[in-house]
Amino acid sequence: MDCAANTGRTFMLDLRGKLYEMSSGKNTLYLDIATYFPKYIDVPGLATGFGSFAFHPDFEHNGLLYTTHTEAAGSAPADFALWDSIPVKLQWILDEWTVKDPAAKTLNGSHRELMRIEMVTQIHGVQDLEFNPNAHPGDPDYGLLYIGIGDGGSVESGFPEVSLNGGNKIWSSILRIDPTGRDSKNGQYGIPEDNPWAADRDPQTLGEIYARGFRNPHRLTWSADGKMVASCIGHHMIEEVNLIEPGQDYGWPEREGTFKMRYSETMTTIFPLDPADTLVTYTYPVAQFDHGEGFAISGGYFSPSDSKVLPGTYFFGDIVNGRLFYINQNEIKQGYPATVHEWRIAVNGQPTTLLKLTGADRADLRFGKDCDGTFYLFSKADGKVYRMTGEMPL
Repeated sequence: MDCAANTGRTFMLDLRGKLYEMSSGKNTLYLDIATYFPKYIDVPGLATGFGSFAFHPDFEHNGLLYTTHTEAAGSAPADFALWDSIPVKLQWILDEWTVKDPAAKTLNGSHRELMRIEMVTQIHGVQDLEFNPNAHPGDPDYGLLYIGIGDGGSVESGFPEVSLNGGNKIWSSILRIDPTGRDSKNGQYGIPEDNPWAADRDPQTLGEIYARGFRNPHRLTWSADGKMVASCIGHHMIEEVNLIEPGQDYGWPEREGTFKMRYSETMTTIFPLDPADTLVTYTYPVAQFDHGEGFAISGGYFSPSDSKVLPGTYFFGDIVNGRLFYINQNEIKQGYPATVHEWRIAVNGQPTTLLKLTGADRADLRFGKDCDGTFYLFSKADGKVYRMTGEMPL
């Protein structure tokens, strides 16, 4: 779910290829992405299909919209291709749409491809697309697109070299690009000069990358005071909330949370750090929880200080069991782990859980926010969206 900036219009996608406008409790089809791309696929599931979307902050004037989707392996030559010894399951594609009438109820316009990336498996693909909501015209970050890219399941499939730091490898990273520029290798987008691996002027590094070392940077968001946070889904035991800073390496696959991975030996155990490990420079989570609490983090949003729901916090949860957590915004500091708190919901005044509401053993929790700043929970297990109206009375 996302808001088209300055328009008051809220949109929500379905992984099967459709983008809807949400208004007065009704969904109106805005775009059916499958009708534009004959090689589009949304199988075998696990976040394949229509991945994410982001409206340019000046959409009301320039009509620019960005989307990602999946296509079968070999559908077209990839800008970021895996080498011959590594299998390819599918490709992720980033497109730019130029909408003729930004006020129209259905999309009418053209599209062009910005980049195409190969993946080892169907998991941990191109996750979130976001523009910094705090950036204004004239700011260095205005109009720059952030893109979360996972490891594609490469490490657990026996190909850790795909994700390891170094060279021109795009996987396991957060990108920052100028989608209206043209100085990339394929000439379809721009690379900001102040990106850390662009500023180094090293042709052997990838200038698009803003930060790296993620298994699955699932959702990106910003606080009102400029903190950028990414939720990162773990493998064996640890789910992470990371404070994102340019040029930092967040450790995957050498680290999972504040623990060590020995991926060449086992993927079923993590190990405590020893003194020698601290000599390797990695950036660790500002909050984490283990698989005794949940199994896959679902990133949320920052709640402003005057919000009716958990004011002054970053709230998030667990995709699988639907448990809901938060950390205080003023505790988010690099190197100082924040305390994770739990919160609960009620429907029609009755306390409940997302597992109870869905009647399933997997809630598939996600979060959303509309143009008014109202927060939402949605559960893929039953396809329902819940608007959060305030905190429960004690």
